[in-house]
This record gives sequence, C-alpha cells and structure tokens, in this order.
Amino acid sequence: MSLTAATGKIQTAAAALLALGMTVTVGTALGFQHIGGYIPCKLCLEQRLPYYIGIPVMVLALVSALFRGPAIVTRGLLLAGALLMTWSLYLGIFHAGVEWAWWPGPTDCGVVAPAPSGGSLLDQLDAVIPPSCDQAAGRFLGLSFAGWNVVASLALAAIAYVAAFRKA
Repeated sequence: MSLTAATGKIQTAAAALLALGMTVTVGTALGFQHIGGYIPCKLCLEQRLPYYIGIPVMVLALVSALFRGPAIVTRGLLLAGALLMTWSLYLGIFHAGVEWAWWPGPTDCGVVAPAPSGGSLLDQLDAVIPPSCDQAAGRFLGLSFAGWNVVASLALAAIAYVAAFRKA
C-alpha cells in the first residue's frame, strides 16, 4: 500500500484512537508521579518524549483525516506516530532491561550533586534525589512502569503502522 492511497474511516479512527491512547498512557505516568508520589528516574522521563511529540502529531493526523486532507499528509503523520511509538518501544525495552540487570543503564541516572547548605527553597529542591534507573518503582502484574510502556508502545505502534499502510 502506498502513502498516497486514499484515506478513509480506518485512518480517521486510528488517528483518534492513537491520540487518545498516547494521552492516556502519558497521563497515567503523570498521574502516578503527581498524585501517587512516584518520582521518575532519568529513563522514565525520556520515555515520555515520544508521547509529548506524538500526541500533537496524532491530533494533526486526525484533523487531516477529518477534513479530507491529502492522503500523503494523513498517512505520513500516522507513519510518524508509528515511528515515535517504535522509539518509545525501544526506550521501554532498554529501561526494562536495565531494571532486570540485563545490561547497564546510564552512569548518571540517580546521581545528584550534593546540595549546598542553606534553607532556601531552591536548595531543598536540589536535595531531592531521583531514583536509580535500575530499580523499578513498583511492579504491577509482574511488569514495571517501563514494562507497561513496552506493552502500550507496541500496541500503539502496531495500530499506527496498520493505519498508515492499510487500504481506506
């Protein structure tokens, strides 16, 4: 299937589903951070980047599909979303592998310079030590947050690839 082939309901529904799915996924991570009190490590924060980029890309894909924009634009945006979720999949696998000690993580993960003495608010913020990347904050049904990101990224990438290349 070509990226220039006409688009239809499949691409429109996929763009909407992907925008919603990406929003729910990163929103859940933000909820665990701000409501649940889980402090994300460096790799956790990196895993959010494809979602922060992907959500507006999928909204643009949805707008293009709804207003019957050029097929190459709609399909190209869906393909961009698929590639972003593939990047997210890689980041999730890498982080999960670090947590399971299959390979080493970044040397600067969880390392914080000593906070200067004093009682200012900025000094107190500097005293917060982020968690190490090799320690899962928690496991739910056997998977860490990174593991669940792998599941979500795989599903979202598959939907995006199918929508980008499937006949309308």
